[in-house]
Amino acid sequence: MNLRDMQYLVAVAELRSFSGAAQQCHVSQSTLSGQIKRLEEWLGVQIFERTNKRVMPTDVGETIIRSASRIVREVESIRDAAESAQDPFASKFRIGAFPTLATYFYCDLVSVVKAELPRLRLVLVEDKTAALVQKLKDGDLDAALLALPVHDDSLVCQPLFEEPFYLAVPDDHPLADHEQVDQSTLGRHTLLLLEEGHCLRDQALDICRHHDAGEQQDLRATGLETLRHMVRAGTGITLFPEIAIRAGETGIRYLPFVPPAPTRRIGLFYRKTSATREVVQRMDALLRAMTAERATG
Repeated sequence: MNLRDMQYLVAVAELRSFSGAAQQCHVSQSTLSGQIKRLEEWLGVQIFERTNKRVMPTDVGETIIRSASRIVREVESIRDAAESAQDPFASKFRIGAFPTLATYFYCDLVSVVKAELPRLRLVLVEDKTAALVQKLKDGDLDAALLALPVHDDSLVCQPLFEEPFYLAVPDDHPLADHEQVDQSTLGRHTLLLLEEGHCLRDQALDICRHHDAGEQQDLRATGLETLRHMVRAGTGITLFPEIAIRAGETGIRYLPFVPPAPTRRIGLFYRKTSATREVVQRMDALLRAMTAERATG
């Protein structure tokens, strides 16, 4: 078994497709399929169940694939470390963010990095907070933009910015003609929230608990854009982070809260043992400049 074999195994397991894995590995499907077949014969076990419609790892295959995945990641880590040592700003940098930030933040981030660090190969990952933290700890990410607090002694946090929440209501809602709303107003309403796993849901629930506000139990959105459409359709009201508000929207009003407004704090997280610390520090400076410009713009 060699590294190429393990890369083939991991690709098939991730894509559940021999043709897709062959394309990803830049080889013909017959080459990849034949190599995996020879590997199964050499090991004396069946790694994948194959039908005309699907590819599925066997029980022993799952064990083999997990080990292969770890080895492939370690080899990639060795390569990344070597690249970083030679020129840290010409290497790959993997950064993650949770969906209610990534959707509205990544576009500007790519533009800034392309202008300021043109040789850096930026890899963007969008996932829920728990998954991002695990990927960061496993070495699958170099840094992540997360909402504070995150309690993990293996990670370092560089706080970046704080943004307020607004109350999003349909434009025919009784509150729509208010210039501002007090947080105590929430106690008279139930709010639309995201599904389990989103940090924005946890933040909104925390605000709701402080003001005895309820949640619409029968309706939960999979993403912030779905929440926007639900509010515009008159389904309910919700809390919206400032970064996601669009100028000139119709059918919806975003009402600021009377100070002090509820907020969320965003930080740049990375491992204490990170080999990309120099790039992380530069990225931190770029993010601070970018968010400062957004605030004044």
